[in-house]
Amino acid sequence: MTKVLVEVKNLVVQFGAFKAVNNISFSASQGEIFGFLGANGAGKTTTLRVLTGLLIPSSGSVQVAGIPLNESTAIQIKSRIGYMSQKFTLYNDLSVAENLNFTAALRKIPPGRARLRQEQLLQFIRFQPPLSTLVRDLPPGMKQQVALANALLHDPDLVFLDEPTAGVSPEARQQFWDLIHELCLRGKTLFVSSHYMDEMEQCHRIALMRSGEVIALDSPAGLKASTFPGKVYELQSRDPQVDRRGLAAWKAQGVFDLCEPYGTRYHVTVKNQTLWEQFQSQQSSHWNVREIAASLEDVFIHLVEGPGS
Repeated sequence: MTKVLVEVKNLVVQFGAFKAVNNISFSASQGEIFGFLGANGAGKTTTLRVLTGLLIPSSGSVQVAGIPLNESTAIQIKSRIGYMSQKFTLYNDLSVAENLNFTAALRKIPPGRARLRQEQLLQFIRFQPPLSTLVRDLPPGMKQQVALANALLHDPDLVFLDEPTAGVSPEARQQFWDLIHELCLRGKTLFVSSHYMDEMEQCHRIALMRSGEVIALDSPAGLKASTFPGKVYELQSRDPQVDRRGLAAWKAQGVFDLCEPYGTRYHVTVKNQTLWEQFQSQQSSHWNVREIAASLEDVFIHLVEGPGS
């Protein structure tokens, strides 16, 4: 049986009259990549701060690595997890070796064990420069990889990554995710928040958050299937300036449920089949129409940015 490492029930985090997190529940198991997806202010970072023992819930229950979270157990939980915040977590004026040694001292890792872990982790991230290199002189992607190694020094079972690839190149982002998948294969459980849809596609499950609530929780494929049980079409205009105005008129008539621009193209789902057939008949000279698979971005736009958001 797969071991449950995180269990959250009816979690509420309230600041005065404002509920940053409002009655959410979920669990995560060993070897799972669990994603948080939502707009700024959705409650992702607040939830991660609770799971890492940095915030105590206003109400509800949270267990992390089998430890119930409260004020007296927060330090114990922190010792069992790794955490990378969305702000850079290394000291730019220290070398790579000095950063790792400082963290090992804070974690009270014995020197021999610390040296072994540093060697293992630097090999794991394929670190090539001298350890005497100042962190500020590393490329952004490599800085994030060293920050990940830093978070793994004490060999935690749970790793929390809050927008870990913000501001790095697409190539560096994929290299970082290769490391995430390798950690998963080694039995680590990873919580990841990100704004990048291609990254969220690589999670086993995603909690989609809006206004402090989890509005959907499933695998990427499950989210797409449940959000769009019918067909999704892509419309490509032959004359974007003229056809955009015409499409707005059809949209106003109620032909579409979803109608969102993607550059010069539109992704649409049909609300009224009769009007859709009229649209295809009358607009065939203006639009190229093809059926497509729904994307996670379609899900995000429809559930987070659509009606009721």
